[in-house]
Amino acid sequence: MSRTVVIGGGVIGLACAYALRAQGEEVTVLDALEPGAGCSKGNAGWIVPTLAEPLPTPGLGWTSMLWLLRRDSPLHIDPRAVARLAPWLWTFWRHCNTKDFRAGRQAWGLLADQVMESFDALVADGASFEMHRAGLLFAFLREATMRSTLHDFQGGALAAGSEPQPLTGAELRRFEPSLSDAVVAGLWVAQERHVRPESLCAGLERWLAARGVLIRNGATVTGGHLEGQTLRAVRTTLGDVPGDRFLVAAGARSGAVSEAIAGVSLPIQAGKGYSITVSTRHSPISRPLYLEEARLACTPFEDGYRFAGTMELSGINERLVTERISAIRRSAHRYLTLSVGDVTGVEWVGMRPLAPDGVPLLGALPGRPNVYVATGHGMLGVTTALTTGRMMADLLVRGRASVDLSPFDPARFAPR
Repeated sequence: MSRTVVIGGGVIGLACAYALRAQGEEVTVLDALEPGAGCSKGNAGWIVPTLAEPLPTPGLGWTSMLWLLRRDSPLHIDPRAVARLAPWLWTFWRHCNTKDFRAGRQAWGLLADQVMESFDALVADGASFEMHRAGLLFAFLREATMRSTLHDFQGGALAAGSEPQPLTGAELRRFEPSLSDAVVAGLWVAQERHVRPESLCAGLERWLAARGVLIRNGATVTGGHLEGQTLRAVRTTLGDVPGDRFLVAAGARSGAVSEAIAGVSLPIQAGKGYSITVSTRHSPISRPLYLEEARLACTPFEDGYRFAGTMELSGINERLVTERISAIRRSAHRYLTLSVGDVTGVEWVGMRPLAPDGVPLLGALPGRPNVYVATGHGMLGVTTALTTGRMMADLLVRGRASVDLSPFDPARFAPR
């Protein structure tokens, strides 16, 4: 029986390990910290196939890119990092057109298909974690923005039963009493779900450990042992780890890991996200909210709630910029009746892995037939983790996935 070494214990790595073990593969998971300790820990936890689309959007030209240098913009580029990020930003900007956006949305649709069924199957398979079927409510400060968003939804590939329902006035207040009078309209998408992401990672880890998967915490990968084009083992701070196949699922650090073990660079950058998690017995927010103009997520959990959002491009780092946290508080205050500026919570920053065209990298590394990568899921890692895992397991164990993975080919960025 062959053994696959999964490098990365975030939600993508754990989901891939789950799918591989379910197909009978022997699996070892390596993580520099512990499973779920990185970007998977403090995100909003949304399962939202409705929002599955690439980050580069049509019309985001250089004028808008300069606007992104503002510290209070929902998508912010640190001016100190512009020179270092220039090649990545150039590729990103070139994909801000209708043709590439439609192609990217179609690719994401392959990963977003059967998302809910995959979570139901995980529960049926014995994994235990916090999951809610509470839908998603978009909240708007301007009705024109709501109409534009509704038009975008109708122009996309909506899943069956996901047609958004407009809400206004008293009906909207009754539906979600936490919204302030500044919110003039809403769109309700009933079929979306959410999880407590920490509990999802913990549930996957328990499932894997109970079925003999070796999980090695504190194993920072430092290099690899190649024989020709074949990787035989990876070097870690805990010693060498041999394997027959290797899957890099190290989030924003996947590029550095693939370079270290296989000599192949990947154009993955960190889209830093921030969150504030408040612990309380009764959440003042009854359902997940997307504060549209602020690009801010509000998620209720069994024992609290979380504000999550912003996208900061400043390179591979986990520096917590307090101004970004303050921006979250200011933005939430406009939409909600609770005094967000006064709440005390755990402040967090994490690195979402981003490819410059907004589409994940899934497949074998160029020139390395037994080294694979699964990264670049941005803000949709929780949503598409299980479907990604299934596709990668099929590719590694059976030799091909159930869908065409060519849109996700890691070699698409290789010099031509």
